[in-house]
Amino acid sequence: MTSPGTVLVVGGTSGIGLATARQLAAAGHDVHIAGRNAQRLERAVASCPELTGHAADGADAAAIGQLAASLAPVAHLIVTVSGGEGVGPLDGLDLAMLRRAFEAKFWAQLTTVQAALPHLAENGSITLVSAITARASMPGTAGIAAVNAAVEALVRPLAVELAPRRVNAVSPGFVDTPWWDALPEDARRAYFDAAARALPARQIASADQVAEVVVLAATNPNITGTVIETDAGARLVSLP
Repeated sequence: MTSPGTVLVVGGTSGIGLATARQLAAAGHDVHIAGRNAQRLERAVASCPELTGHAADGADAAAIGQLAASLAPVAHLIVTVSGGEGVGPLDGLDLAMLRRAFEAKFWAQLTTVQAALPHLAENGSITLVSAITARASMPGTAGIAAVNAAVEALVRPLAVELAPRRVNAVSPGFVDTPWWDALPEDARRAYFDAAARALPARQIASADQVAEVVVLAATNPNITGTVIETDAGARLVSLP
């Protein structure tokens, strides 16, 4: 693990982003989280006083650039921004909705990286978060698979282009986070139970479990140009 430094987690107000921020703060890093939802930001900072919160949207290049400049040099940039759209069978897929999904995840992650890049330490790291749909074969996920595959496609060329800065992504499978909040609790539990029975690891991940992998990707100086799968084996089997 690299020595403690300044960390910026964009999308760090809930789920995997917040869990990652907490773990890095516990390891002694100076951790700053950014999000566009003021209430979530306030709750996140209240839950872990070691964190410093900033109101900033990952899709807003000017805001992210100003924030990164105020923290420079940023040792580790972690981008976990996402969205709740993109799923559905192709024959009825709303392409306007899919464009919004690209804006919310792919374009926001790319915008964040570009805006923060001038303020990243020379030996710093960039860690993106995609999802296993980029490589799995689940019906009804072609749209969101394309979004996550686009995120992952950035990793290898940028790892070479931006060297010696390191660029990686983490690809989770099923994770019990607020991303699933649109489903009623009983329906979510039933779906998770069925999925867990089909997964080789027989479990649905917690945000903390995935965050451990994000921390590894961000802080291990020997990892670059890599997409790390943390999916309980979801890419290996047919899922409900």
